[in-house]
Amino acid sequence: MPPSVPSLPRRVARTLRTSLFAQVTCALVLGIVVGKLWPDTATALQPLGDGFTRLIKTVISPLVFCVVVVGIAKAGDLKAFGRIGVKALIWFEIASTAALVIGLVTANVVGPGKGMNVDPSSLDAAAVEQTTGGGQLPTTTEFVLNALPQSFLGAFAENELLQVLILACLVGAALLHLGHTKVPKVLPAIEQAQEIIFAVVGFIMRLAPLAVFGAMAHLVGNYGLGVIRTYAKLIVLCYVAAALFIALLAVALKLVTGLSLWKFLRYIREEMLLALGTASTESVMPRVMQKLRRAGARDDAVGLVLPTGYSFNLDGASLYLSIGTLFIAQAVGVDLSLGQQITVVLVLMLTSKGMAGIPGSAFLALSATASSLGAIPAGAVALLLGVDRIMDSMRVVTNLLGNCVAVFAVSRWEGALDTDRAKKVLDGEGISTPDDVEKGLGADKELGGAKGPGGAKGPGGETGTEALAPGIPAQKPKESKELMESKEIKEPAPEAG
Repeated sequence: MPPSVPSLPRRVARTLRTSLFAQVTCALVLGIVVGKLWPDTATALQPLGDGFTRLIKTVISPLVFCVVVVGIAKAGDLKAFGRIGVKALIWFEIASTAALVIGLVTANVVGPGKGMNVDPSSLDAAAVEQTTGGGQLPTTTEFVLNALPQSFLGAFAENELLQVLILACLVGAALLHLGHTKVPKVLPAIEQAQEIIFAVVGFIMRLAPLAVFGAMAHLVGNYGLGVIRTYAKLIVLCYVAAALFIALLAVALKLVTGLSLWKFLRYIREEMLLALGTASTESVMPRVMQKLRRAGARDDAVGLVLPTGYSFNLDGASLYLSIGTLFIAQAVGVDLSLGQQITVVLVLMLTSKGMAGIPGSAFLALSATASSLGAIPAGAVALLLGVDRIMDSMRVVTNLLGNCVAVFAVSRWEGALDTDRAKKVLDGEGISTPDDVEKGLGADKELGGAKGPGGAKGPGGETGTEALAPGIPAQKPKESKELMESKEIKEPAPEAG
């Protein structure tokens, strides 16, 4: 007899039970409905989203530290790590500049603020001060000094990713210098801590649908859908410009690595939807790091490029800032010359860096740009107060994709990407069940690891000390294989994720 086909309700129930994507999608729709029908109740649901983001932030710093230290130690080449950092900064600057230029060109062509004839004196400039909390963007000197840790534990306590990165580089370099003969237990301990953190991430991710529901209900209940009609032209322009930039990213990814951005989007659809619902890319950083490692990018490249991009490669924010600056100028009747628009690009190239984690950073950057031009009243920035939150979805998607593409591109540039493995993973090979994705994609046993310098494997491919330091001979392939086989016989394989 042919196997019985489950009924539609059972299939739907199974999908909702096993698929994070389906759960988050339902929560997103439900949040919009609740926010529209019961706005007063919906505004009280924001703590659901904020609580989830706080939980995720607790594991980001230790995770970045572990991934970077293990990546440096396994690669066995500190110079290669330095090259990855330099190449990442070059890529970030090119991508951010491209985003700024696309924003300015589209804003000039469409003119979203033309005809509004807004009187700047009628705007409430104090509202901008309230949004930013009276803060200001750091100067270049302050930014560099703030990137240097004052204490080891303080960097983790304050969740300062750049400081954690510097500490991780120092610890990784120290491990390479000492070699596994002097500190044989340190690297395995860090690897085990990394697995524990990934397990914690898996637990927290079960709360993702609640977080998306609360955040979306609060957004719709607090701001309503009327703001979309008021700023329709600006909103559509920002999203179209973002689509153009993402198309450019897709072309760049295909040319540099041969990978498909559409397939990658399908691969990280759960994380993308969660980032959209919570309006935060930090909420998905641990899972995205895990998936990039699984897709063939070496640990050191993922650990350095992705967290650094959260401060230096805010492509979505760059698009929004350039379009927002011209929108404000057009709305108050100021015609910016070509020279002034070039000044906008140059100023935003600086002010868009290090915006992550600063309250009201977009308004601070816009105010700084307006002040540098001297032609736009600083109070005119208040024009964007009503629409800023609606732009979060555009910024989140563009920022996240821009940083993921940067990881693949820089990894390929440095020879730290297993392209064959990446294509297999993006095609769905090696992922046997949907639960593999939901549980966090622990060590990948089917596809092996990306090969690093000296033949050392990357994520999931070794126990951690074969290529710890230059001058220490790695185990022979045959011996490593026999050792792995004997361990599989004696010990049960650890559960993924």
